[in-house]
Amino acid sequence: AWFGGGADLTPYYLFDEDVSEFHGRYKSLCNQHFKDDGVTYDQMKGMCDEYFFIPARKEHRGTGGIFFDDMDATPQTLEFVQDVAKSWMPSWLGIVEKRNSLHYNEQQRKWQLLRRGRYLEFNLLYDRGVRFGLVSPNPRIEGIMVSAPPLIAWEYNHEIAEGSEEDRLMQILKSPKKWA
Repeated sequence: AWFGGGADLTPYYLFDEDVSEFHGRYKSLCNQHFKDDGVTYDQMKGMCDEYFFIPARKEHRGTGGIFFDDMDATPQTLEFVQDVAKSWMPSWLGIVEKRNSLHYNEQQRKWQLLRRGRYLEFNLLYDRGVRFGLVSPNPRIEGIMVSAPPLIAWEYNHEIAEGSEEDRLMQILKSPKKWA
């Protein structure tokens, strides 16, 4: 038996402290369970960066996190997986509470919808779990599609202004950085 899973962050606008805090939480969790001076976290972050990559666009879906697959099922790894699940809401909710009152304009909303389109693009074209679900003998299409953002946008050859906040995010998505 084995475990697979993780936690990743897919912001539309970059707040470095939010991403660093998110990664720091999961690095601490890995260190707490594996006591290896960050080796497991670094490996899982690398797996996350590798997994959530959109090859056709040469960009990552988000700012990463941790990802694991084929992890041997042991009492220790079960406890780790349970703690990852318990940590997800607190890792995300703090960001939402801090940022939910920020005002945004129509251009920023359009960017959000375009990034949501990339999220759906990754899930439909590259996510192994979605592909597995779609090719199973009795696919549950609604169960797969319910994980999609409710509103998305696509735009052919969307151009981003150099030096903009959108460009800053794209630089990170093209070349992930070490956050923790």
